[in-house]
Amino acid sequence: MSHLFSPINLGKLSLENRIAVAPMCQYSAEQGRATAWHRIHLGHLALSGAGLLILEASAVEAAGRITPQDLGLWNDDTEQALADVLKDVRQYSSIPLGIQLSHAGRKASTDAPWHGGGFLQPEQGGWQTSAPSAVPFNDTDGTPEALTIARIEEIKQGFIDSAIRADRLGLDLIEVHAAHGYLLHQFLSPLSNTREDKYGGSLENRMRLTLEIFREIRRVFPANKPVGVRISATDWVEGGWDTEQSVALSQALEKEGCAYIHVSSGGLSPKQQIAVGPNYQVPFATAVKQAVAIPVIAVGLITDPEQAEAVLADNQADMVALARGMLYDPRWPWHAAAKLGAKVNAPEQYWRCEPHEVKGLFKS
Repeated sequence: MSHLFSPINLGKLSLENRIAVAPMCQYSAEQGRATAWHRIHLGHLALSGAGLLILEASAVEAAGRITPQDLGLWNDDTEQALADVLKDVRQYSSIPLGIQLSHAGRKASTDAPWHGGGFLQPEQGGWQTSAPSAVPFNDTDGTPEALTIARIEEIKQGFIDSAIRADRLGLDLIEVHAAHGYLLHQFLSPLSNTREDKYGGSLENRMRLTLEIFREIRRVFPANKPVGVRISATDWVEGGWDTEQSVALSQALEKEGCAYIHVSSGGLSPKQQIAVGPNYQVPFATAVKQAVAIPVIAVGLITDPEQAEAVLADNQADMVALARGMLYDPRWPWHAAAKLGAKVNAPEQYWRCEPHEVKGLFKS
């Protein structure tokens, strides 16, 4: 039997296979509200045959958006707009749905990537950003305000409130975004966190906010629904966040009841030097997997079915996640199942499209 198409549990959530659609920002919301684009985008990904679909990074407050067009889940309007989209998606797909909750911190207030992604000043539609310390991501960015304890508490409450909204929406899973240089990663890394209070300095202090937010989300999100965390295993910068610290964080999260660790890398510093290539982040997932008992998801230039199968067969990770590759080929799991001799879910309306050489590919 194919490892890739074997079942797995994330906490108490059962998945039919080990392929996840990773969160992918679409920069297509209106004041945080999901739009017709999200209905189209999520609709066709929900028919992909993957075991899990995680919605894009969703801001827990308006100031936590990366761009003005980011998806959000911070008020009734954003909740209702997403509810309308999810209602349509669920009508035709039973795929488990998760959401990634996030705050961009100092990487907020930027333009959409196809407009250059530069920092937006207030007169350009941007806003004052905040961070652990008053250290900008780029020298050309506005200087973020160092978060006070009171503002940290407000942001924590934002994560709590968004988690409650996610449960009301019937979402099956929450992923806490502590990667890619966004706010929680900014607290974790000594490159961006120069605080001298309980949230800065030692590794224990730098991990504190991520653990506090995880703990609070776990408290308000139903026990039968998993909460996982996405991390950047390394900053790819000397003296920054690294694999050893990531292992320590993963072990601490495991003790708090974390359902899985989703291992990516980078995003904190423009000085990063990333050695990009097939499976380039898999060794980080393996290092975490060797240190914890909970499932570990690998992501990053995993593009071929045989490649994904080998990652699991060699016990380098427990699941694989695809992002850009899934956009390029939204039926990737179908094609992977055909190559690996497995079966996959597909909507009845598409059953007649099976090529003759792979008859029996679709579950009925």
